[in-house]
Amino acid sequence: MFTYDPTTNAGRVRLLIPDRSATEYVFEDDEIAALLAAEGENVKRAAALGLETIASDQALTLKVIRLLDLQTDGAKVSEALLARAERLRSQADAEEAAEDGGAFDWAEMTPTTFAARERLIAQALRGVL
Repeated sequence: MFTYDPTTNAGRVRLLIPDRSATEYVFEDDEIAALLAAEGENVKRAAALGLETIASDQALTLKVIRLLDLQTDGAKVSEALLARAERLRSQADAEEAAEDGGAFDWAEMTPTTFAARERLIAQALRGVL
């Protein structure tokens, strides 16, 4: 079954792959859902996995074929798809790093045993422990 609604996560995955044609689609709705589940519901990572799947299919089925004036090169198509998948994964990494506060975090030092005990008590009171 094929549905395309760009306001849903599945539709966003289809948008990024691209897999938007109702007559010539690549993935069924269940397969898009499986891609999302495999990548923790991250749309860009699911799209990257979908592109990697398409790339491996292209490399396996098309290979390099010449027939009269027509030529197909599955390896080049596969390389382009894998490059796009890598860019999507990099974007997902950058977005996750920004959500986590980037590369900056706090480190609280406790130079003495007394300070360490005070810190543990304060964390327990805040409900952090």
